[in-house]
Amino acid sequence: MKQILPAKLLRTSLLSASFALLTVSHQSIAEDSLKTMIPAVPSIEAESYILIDYNSGKVLAEMNADVRRDPASLTKMMTSYVIGQSIRAGKISNSDIVPIGEEAWATGNPVFRGSSLMFLKPGDQVTVAQLTRGINLQSGNDACVAMASYVAGSQDTFVTMMNDYVKRLGLQNTQFQTVHGLDAPGQYSSARDMALIGAALIRDVPDEYAIYKEKEYTYNNIRQTNRNGLLWDTSLNVDGIKTGHTASAGYNLVASATEGDMRLISAVMGGHSSKGRDAESKKLLTWGFRFFETVKPLQVGKEFAAEPIWYGETDKVQLGVDKDVYLTIPRGRLKDLKASYVLDNVELHAPVTKNQVVGTINFQLDGQVIEQRPLVVMNEVKEGGFFSRIIDYIKLLFSHWFG
Repeated sequence: MKQILPAKLLRTSLLSASFALLTVSHQSIAEDSLKTMIPAVPSIEAESYILIDYNSGKVLAEMNADVRRDPASLTKMMTSYVIGQSIRAGKISNSDIVPIGEEAWATGNPVFRGSSLMFLKPGDQVTVAQLTRGINLQSGNDACVAMASYVAGSQDTFVTMMNDYVKRLGLQNTQFQTVHGLDAPGQYSSARDMALIGAALIRDVPDEYAIYKEKEYTYNNIRQTNRNGLLWDTSLNVDGIKTGHTASAGYNLVASATEGDMRLISAVMGGHSSKGRDAESKKLLTWGFRFFETVKPLQVGKEFAAEPIWYGETDKVQLGVDKDVYLTIPRGRLKDLKASYVLDNVELHAPVTKNQVVGTINFQLDGQVIEQRPLVVMNEVKEGGFFSRIIDYIKLLFSHWFG
């Protein structure tokens, strides 16, 4: 039975079906109605951190997540993203041969002394695939320089590309000055922004992201292991992403792991040791998987509701969503999840177009709205013929007169 609200129409239904994704929201999961159900976030020994659900974008935990810090080699995540986008656009390919110049030679570049390297030499002929692994797995600063010159012609132009993507991704606290992440004036990022760069790698350049789970790489007979120690942790299914360390940055780690259909991304910045950043990241990921779950209550192409439509070539219109909806809820609460929708107008009048927003879907737990999504028209409904419109006009006239 409908409940008429002032200029709006409310419907409620119980959700108990299959589940999946949603759009990014920086609102914390710890709404008042949910706090008592979930233990406090474990104490994390780091200067800043964040934990997000990749699919829903829900922030599960954070501390100083927007504080600007030296990113160190986490910078290479954006370097990798630019390379992946260049491959995706067909500008370069993994089989391309890159000639190594003097600027990518550590021996001739004192800035690189004592830093992470792939150990390239001038005159080497190296493929893009090899250099990408040198960046993602060995954290090679020399490999970053070589790829920046190949992709953009110069390091400065490549840094401009990096910062262009910063703007496109909507990052609020990130500015790059180098292609490799060694400390530089005016270079900074935040735990939140680094987690979002990680999400962009997974979403936009999955072939590039797939490299990050490889545990070692050998170039020129020099074997180096991936510095992300969580790849060896059998209690978690970690498949990325990147470590970083300088004296001013401390020990950083952006990690991502999956459990079933759920994927979490953690970013820990300013840790106290390499093992410590692993341990603190594991605490966050384990807590997230233990006490939350990702569900997919609605998906594109499946009807959520149907409403009468007036003056159209049909008398009913199907309503749903234009994007798969992913929600993060306390684990075990799926049976309690409810949804209602509110129409923007009491009556729907043709014509309406596909994906036209006509209302709002409210998802509720314990009587509290925890998420909202647009309610859209699933299929276009054109205006009906002259006589059918006259009949609808008369029907509506009587309906308004007699309720």
